[in-house]
Amino acid sequence: MHFKRIKNLREDHDFTQQYVATYLNIHRVVYSRYENGVREIPVSCLMNLSKLYNVSMDYIVESGNENEMNFKKGINKREETKKYK
Repeated sequence: MHFKRIKNLREDHDFTQQYVATYLNIHRVVYSRYENGVREIPVSCLMNLSKLYNVSMDYIVESGNENEMNFKKGINKREETKKYK
């Protein structure tokens, strides 16, 4: 799953990938793969990221599903509209 928000949070705090990777005690390349959605993020890393940025894990995790959630909302709206026609 791809969490776009971790990149946005990092950039908002003016952190480098190397800084965050060091904080998480992982290699920068591994962290880069998390940001790009190439690799799954372990729960322990999500917990540490939420501490680093002072946000909930839900805030980070929900960002990965924005397009899917918006797509489902669109389907639900269309189904509701059909019911009332």
